[in-house]
Amino acid sequence: MTSYRPMWAELGLDLERHDVLLEALGGMYSDLFLSQKNRPKSMDYFDFVVSEIHGLRVKELQDHRAGGGKVVGLYCVFVPEDLILAADAIPVGLCAGAQFAVPDAEEVLPRNTCPLVKSSFGFKLSGTCPYIQASDFVVGETTCDGKTKMYEILAEYHPVHVMEVPQKKTPLGRQLFLEEVHGLKAKLEAETGRAITADGLAQATTLVDGKRRALQRLQALRRARPAPISGLDALLIIQIAFYDDVVRFTEKVNALCDELDERIAKGVGVASADAKRIVISGSPMAVPNWKLHQLMEASGSVVVGEESCTGTRYFNYLTPESDGSLEGQLAAIADRQLETNCACFTPNDERLDDIVTLARGWDADGVVHYDLQFCHTFANEAVKVERRLAEERIPLLRIETDYSDEDVGQLRTRIDAFLEML
Repeated sequence: MTSYRPMWAELGLDLERHDVLLEALGGMYSDLFLSQKNRPKSMDYFDFVVSEIHGLRVKELQDHRAGGGKVVGLYCVFVPEDLILAADAIPVGLCAGAQFAVPDAEEVLPRNTCPLVKSSFGFKLSGTCPYIQASDFVVGETTCDGKTKMYEILAEYHPVHVMEVPQKKTPLGRQLFLEEVHGLKAKLEAETGRAITADGLAQATTLVDGKRRALQRLQALRRARPAPISGLDALLIIQIAFYDDVVRFTEKVNALCDELDERIAKGVGVASADAKRIVISGSPMAVPNWKLHQLMEASGSVVVGEESCTGTRYFNYLTPESDGSLEGQLAAIADRQLETNCACFTPNDERLDDIVTLARGWDADGVVHYDLQFCHTFANEAVKVERRLAEERIPLLRIETDYSDEDVGQLRTRIDAFLEML
């Protein structure tokens, strides 16, 4: 096996703590994923990616940097990946989904802060995320107050560029975000020394749209009964989309979809045809936040969709047509990003429509609305979600949790009761 320890040491990781993290992650992955019955064979690739989660991909990033390229870290779907690719830089999602680094963050940040914010910051403080160490700078965004203020503190430890995301999708808000896209373009050109051209951006957008189409295809196949793939595996694939090579990832997702087509034709599924079908909506789930999916499917249901940033909010939107000019393409990218119906917007009734469409279109028996503790935007918007689903007569279970296992027993009891009610 390849030893990555010299690379990790060069990146400044805390090797002892990093070893503990990888050992825990490997055991968790084996227990949750490899124990599943009748998984698609094409999941072998994604298992391999996780087995090399801090290895091969990080080496690819380091090789790119050694050749003069840049790596740009990100946490959010509002950062346009194609703009980064067009500057011959690599966009990569950063560590943000584990309890492991939360205690480190709580030495600086308030404890009553969203776990995702604390985990993001804690991974930098603890020296256990090679992705942020391998990034030349991080692009943050103002999608919530917690992250916005965290980025100010993170900038004391790592270079940060923040994009402002408007709270309203008005003409003024759209103009503001277009200016922010221009600002990111200028930042990328200054950091990379490369001019972003119309042709280069068009090629990069084609790659990103190709990845989104592959994920849309995967989501469409989850309509089948019995479900051809578990929600746990589908979530993993979307999480991997944030950091894997875009061309390779797209090819592997399409190969998986080819296999799922065959499984559907043969009536092969990962659960019985009468298993309760669930849509999960709400806060994003970064690697390795697999708790809710695991609990849902261990209780006998199957998750058929996620209205989430690690779900449809990531891949539903393709780039609109433009006149092909650089300015036209930048405007199209800004418009595409603002199609995302995040709870940071007000009003945000389109998100309610998205949840209903997903539940109806995928024949879901119920919806689980998932809030990370202290994620005030999604927690408050859940009030409107509850009202709308009551009108639609779609059963709803609201869950608020963090990354720890302390509430697993309580959640299992509530989930079992919900499924029994269905």
